[in-house]
Amino acid sequence: MACAGLAGAALGCEAQSAPQGPGSLEGLWTGASYTELERPDELKTLVLTPKEALDWEQKLRPSGGVNTGPDPLGQAASEFPESGSGLARVRGEIRSSVIIEPADGKLPLTTVAKAALGIEPRRRRGYDNVEARPQDERCLSSDTGGAASIPTADANVLQIIETPGHVAIFSERYHDARVIPLTQVRDPRWPSSWLGDSVAHWEGATLVVETSNYRPGLTQRSGTFQVTPQSRIIERFTRLGAARIHYAFSVTDPSMYMQTWRGEYEFAPSGPIFEYACHEGNYGIVNILGAAKLGLQDPPPSVKTAP
Repeated sequence: MACAGLAGAALGCEAQSAPQGPGSLEGLWTGASYTELERPDELKTLVLTPKEALDWEQKLRPSGGVNTGPDPLGQAASEFPESGSGLARVRGEIRSSVIIEPADGKLPLTTVAKAALGIEPRRRRGYDNVEARPQDERCLSSDTGGAASIPTADANVLQIIETPGHVAIFSERYHDARVIPLTQVRDPRWPSSWLGDSVAHWEGATLVVETSNYRPGLTQRSGTFQVTPQSRIIERFTRLGAARIHYAFSVTDPSMYMQTWRGEYEFAPSGPIFEYACHEGNYGIVNILGAAKLGLQDPPPSVKTAP
């Protein structure tokens, strides 16, 4: 069978000639796209038609692919996101959400989880307490830099490095690095952490990574996707061809979710990683807390004018 040109690609020759198994994942990759973790209410199905996809992409294009909602001041149009050029494609299908199960594309949050996150009942976030601010705003956790890795508005680049005993996954955002052993089991003495503990093994051509042992409390992964010490996340990395890695994951945590939920998307080759200068205690936090404290002060006494 000939495997040249467009005919070869149509016959799947790219996948046949791609590296498989150990050593196949190395490189710089990005999962950037307009597709969000959860399905927007306006989109009704997981797989979109080309017309549905084009309409949605045109709607988001002025903001660089970021679904910001109403933006009367035009801030979104002035930003410089790195959200790719359109909705995610998975094995050729145009996807409306990263989540593929449950079928509605939404996080299956428990009633307790919704209350803890201030969703139901609705609770306004505190602005005068640094620990009440979002963890990604405080540069403590990032969408892309852990398990599961979730595409975001910027800094979606990951670098994968393989050695005989370990796989390292380095994230551009916040410079998070996961050094994952391949030849040892989890030690129960390992301390809990923001990124949790990951161990991995190969199942044929697929790298399987299991992560648990997160720090106490809620750790933000992406928006309302949060993990706890009860969370167990399974990731699967499979090289599809010279320019694609299929990434699938499942999240199990009875304390947060009514069922195990799953997501998937594909990585494409990326350019270099640049410095992402972010640290807790940045100017944003100082200004937010300062403004909140000013709002708690007594109003100044009225100024009497001369008759």
